[in-house]
Amino acid sequence: MIGPEFMAGFELALWLVPAFFAGALLYATVGHGGASAYLAIMALAGMAPAEMKPIALMLNVVVAGIGTYKYARAGCFDARLLAWFAVFSLPLAYWGGSLSLPDAWFKPVVGVVLLFAAWRMLSPSMAVHDSQVKRAPLAGIALSGGAMGFLSGLTGVGGGIFLSPLVLLLGWASTRVTSGVAAAFILLNSLAGLAGFLSRAELPQTEALPLWALAVAAGGWLGAEIGSRRIAPVWIRKLLALVLAIAGTKLAFI
Repeated sequence: MIGPEFMAGFELALWLVPAFFAGALLYATVGHGGASAYLAIMALAGMAPAEMKPIALMLNVVVAGIGTYKYARAGCFDARLLAWFAVFSLPLAYWGGSLSLPDAWFKPVVGVVLLFAAWRMLSPSMAVHDSQVKRAPLAGIALSGGAMGFLSGLTGVGGGIFLSPLVLLLGWASTRVTSGVAAAFILLNSLAGLAGFLSRAELPQTEALPLWALAVAAGGWLGAEIGSRRIAPVWIRKLLALVLAIAGTKLAFI
């Protein structure tokens, strides 16, 4: 006989499906995996903190993998920029994923930084066209890539919420190419962070995970299609500002 606890858990899992779908759809339009949205959704649902980080990383892998494929097929990609970011970020993402630190001290700071980045995204000067792109210096990639990799592994996000505004602010890629690089960057960092987590703990036994993975896959596919082909760059920046504002508010105040 099915008990009330099972039914309550099943109902919660079903309620999270549309929330995960919507989060993946919104974030994938700007090349992101949606981890900060998944973390917020799971926190509001009262899930155990020990489950949230690995689940967010796994769902991130699904959406970022789809986004990487879609943006690369659309020609929105810079292999050199991604390769150098990956070289410096992946080892630190693995290290960050292996750590379990109290986050009360850095969450507000990161949240304020993301809110500032959201505000900057709305500036007309943020519209970077192909003719305005500058070659990224190796030293800048090394410092920023390492920092973003560590933060992504430590917090359970893929790093795209840090990479996209940085690349656009510095003019290292056009708006649409930034989304493609961010998708691949998130995929690699999420895999590294997940590997780091598995080095010290086991994955949570969550029966609803395949259902949630299907939900984010559908949302991620639709969002990546819209972002890579069917939406103007100015709207990508506006959506990115919304994503950053949501993530920043969640980190700083929730």
